[in-house]
Amino acid sequence: MSETVVKLTDVWKIFGDRAEEAMSAVKSRDIGKPEVLSEFQCVVGVQGATFEVARGEIFCIMGLSGSGKSTLVRHVNRLIEPTAGTIEILGQDVSTMSKGDLRRVRAQQIGMVFQHMALMPHRSVRENVAYPLEIRKIPKSKRWAVSDHALGLVNLTGYEDRLPRELSGGMQQRVGIARALASDPEILLMDEPFSALDPLIRLQLQDQFKALVAQLKKTTLFITHDLDEAIRIGHRIAIMKDGVIVQIGTPEQIVMEPADDYVREFVQGISKLKLVKAHSIMQSLGEHQGSLDGAPRADHSADLDQLIDLAVTTDLPVVITEDGTDVGIVTKPRLLRGIQGGKDD
Repeated sequence: MSETVVKLTDVWKIFGDRAEEAMSAVKSRDIGKPEVLSEFQCVVGVQGATFEVARGEIFCIMGLSGSGKSTLVRHVNRLIEPTAGTIEILGQDVSTMSKGDLRRVRAQQIGMVFQHMALMPHRSVRENVAYPLEIRKIPKSKRWAVSDHALGLVNLTGYEDRLPRELSGGMQQRVGIARALASDPEILLMDEPFSALDPLIRLQLQDQFKALVAQLKKTTLFITHDLDEAIRIGHRIAIMKDGVIVQIGTPEQIVMEPADDYVREFVQGISKLKLVKAHSIMQSLGEHQGSLDGAPRADHSADLDQLIDLAVTTDLPVVITEDGTDVGIVTKPRLLRGIQGGKDD
């Protein structure tokens, strides 16, 4: 089983002068967000958030503006103090750390990338990337070597001596990622890092970032308001609404098994052709009466697009295999239901 790197347990954040009173009332009387506002003049930002993130996982937290996603992720490095609940990094409770230990964790174990990178305009790209190491008083020669290596990881070799204004928006964002990677952190916190970029550049950076995280095995919490982006890069997705995590699942689970109408509205326009896999829509072999001789075969991980290519060549169902063994079938009606989004036959 994969090692848990980040763990949140029943985390609440209530903003306001009477936050502790409000939290007590929530626990004792089970009052909701409207009652907290009217009775205590406090705003509930996060409600009972609980999840774990495994080593090397990209865990996307998505929701509309005001859903609490950015508030939630800022608890991980304690930029925001929780009103209740625990946040653990590699088994250590962040809320009990001393200021010195917290500074060390922020400097060495957590890298954060924002939508607007705030690169220092008077410093070169190399100097911007090396700045976190400079704060830690790492010798200049080592800072330079680490910076150049990090820039190589994001395909910016040759731009080390440029100033930020000489780079495109996408390149500046890659400088920000390199700066976060320079300390070789265990965890990356990404708060809508690509949302200000042009669509084509954004897609390219999403692909590059996903490949980079896989290569370096970085555990990542990625904030986005864009479900397409979450599906494109996330191993799992948490969808938030009004401070509540309403569903956590793989992209396929989110699309095929939405937890409620809110999630269903989010996913209704998502293309399922590359997302839904054969194993999630296949039926048992016994569902087909007759011979399967000559039927096309596909691996259980084949997506709908691949299954369609096979299905149009024959009147027989597509036989699904796993490790060379026939494990099920996908009929044309079942394939069409899969394209619709997992409706029952």
